[in-house]
Amino acid sequence: MSEAGPGFRVPRSPRTRAAALVAVVVLAAAAVLLYDAVSRWAGHRAGSWRSRVAHQLATRHLDTGWVLGCAALVGLFGLWLCVLALSSGGRRWLVLRQAPGTVIDRAGVAALLETRALQLPMVAAARVRVGRRRARVTIHGSADLERARVVLAAELARLQLLSEPALRVRGRPAKHRPPMS
Repeated sequence: MSEAGPGFRVPRSPRTRAAALVAVVVLAAAAVLLYDAVSRWAGHRAGSWRSRVAHQLATRHLDTGWVLGCAALVGLFGLWLCVLALSSGGRRWLVLRQAPGTVIDRAGVAALLETRALQLPMVAAARVRVGRRRARVTIHGSADLERARVVLAAELARLQLLSEPALRVRGRPAKHRPPMS
């Protein structure tokens, strides 16, 4: 489905590197703990590091600089992960085919499709929602839906998206509003 040329890179969210870093750290810690647990289960002695950590946890006071520094470092790491979790990712962007690294906002694509739909005859209103895989257009009025589908598909093709969303056009009757007195 990807028609990317050589040297093409899809823009990544700032969360990607942080998620990879957390995954590597958690995987390494889990591997060390699993190795020690399996070796203990097989009848070997517990790792010396486990004895040292247990001894340090039992004897070290919580108000020492070393413990407070580690707690501050872990707290900053957690805050960084919270900021990344709440920041916007790359899901709102659609990648364009014309130049490496160029993107367009999904809301911008929706606005373009809505403007084009409103230019069609017999369209009273249009509602457009663009996702990463689908573009859903609801036309209010008595417009020809097949012609609207062709025109909107041409508009999507004109944008030259790397992976063009599937277009779905539905029709609804226009809402009748009585004249104001």
